[in-house]
Amino acid sequence: MLAAHVSRVRALYRRILLLHRLLPPDLKALGDRYVKDEFRRHKMVGSDEARRFMQEWEAYAAVLWQQTKENRQNSTEKACFGISLPEEKLNDFRDEQIGQLQELMQEATKPNRQFSITESRKPEC
Repeated sequence: MLAAHVSRVRALYRRILLLHRLLPPDLKALGDRYVKDEFRRHKMVGSDEARRFMQEWEAYAAVLWQQTKENRQNSTEKACFGISLPEEKLNDFRDEQIGQLQELMQEATKPNRQFSITESRKPEC
């Protein structure tokens, strides 16, 4: 059972890093650092948190795959990545997670990015 879980985690981790290769270079670098840190941070969590962790990252991988596919099809427009974070999910975050999210937003919204991140409720892409 544990071996199967470890194998599933590694496969998801590899899939995400492969998907990141399709991102603009600065977004890839940011994403790779964040993913590596999060997977390392969650190595020893309980089964409930591990299940939630995997669900969220699997959803991320699915959204990223869809967005990269759409961005390739619309190659004349500026690439756009991301989704709005529902308020109810945000309310479930611990203070530490809110801090991480704020750091990630500050890093992602620095000037001269090759991609678009909006702060509105719905992505404008």
